[in-house]
Amino acid sequence: MIKYLSFFKIRFTAGLQYRAAAWAGIATQFAWGGMTILMFRAFYQNGENAFPMTFPELSSYIWIQQAFLAMFMAWFFDNDIFNNITSGNIAYELCRPCDLYTMWFTKNMAIRLSRTMLRCLPILLVAAFLPYPYGVTLPPDFLSGVLFLFSIIIGFLVLVAFSMLIYISAFYTLSPIGIRLLATSVIEFFTGAVIPLPFFPESLQPIIYALPFASMQNTPFLIYVGYITGGGAVKNILLQLIWLMVLITAGQFLMKRALKKVIVQGG
Repeated sequence: MIKYLSFFKIRFTAGLQYRAAAWAGIATQFAWGGMTILMFRAFYQNGENAFPMTFPELSSYIWIQQAFLAMFMAWFFDNDIFNNITSGNIAYELCRPCDLYTMWFTKNMAIRLSRTMLRCLPILLVAAFLPYPYGVTLPPDFLSGVLFLFSIIIGFLVLVAFSMLIYISAFYTLSPIGIRLLATSVIEFFTGAVIPLPFFPESLQPIIYALPFASMQNTPFLIYVGYITGGGAVKNILLQLIWLMVLITAGQFLMKRALKKVIVQGG
């Protein structure tokens, strides 16, 4: 366990060094979050049908999404891992006296969390002082806040576990670019990063909510704004735990299978 904590500390500390990039990201996220809220505001003011979320709930959802973007951004992958696999440097990784899956999992957690630490608080502070209903508000009650914290941790782990499958796929392909682009598009769409899942057609929602993607950022954010409460929140958290166990088990199995057949050419 100590060696994995060391990997986490090294990668987390390295991620905290990119402060200029973090400030640039914060400015971009403020602009993107503001434009998204104003776009939805136009729909709410001119829409004839009832919307699944109130506008204050939607505003909080978008700002929480922007605050934790670095934690859940689907397009981020550790290029060092892909380069190690495609270049043959994976041989050096295999010489380490540790489990390769756990080491990569830990590194991915660290880099995402370090970037979140730099961006989260400034966005939440500014969004909290925006005029109602354009800003972020607190959860509707204490229980929702506690469930949100528990759910966002599990959702984060689900995303990392799914990302591990993308890394492992590089063992079987000549280039990881194709699978990365496909995975990014699918994750972005089905996690509610583009359009919150409550806005999807009701006939499709049971299927979408059953997929692992809904267990990433969608569940904790909807719990935070009060869209999912009580027993519904507990049910969704249990689904998150199931997907976490399934994805980790599948990842470890595929990793062991890939390492049994890995061939490193060169001398």
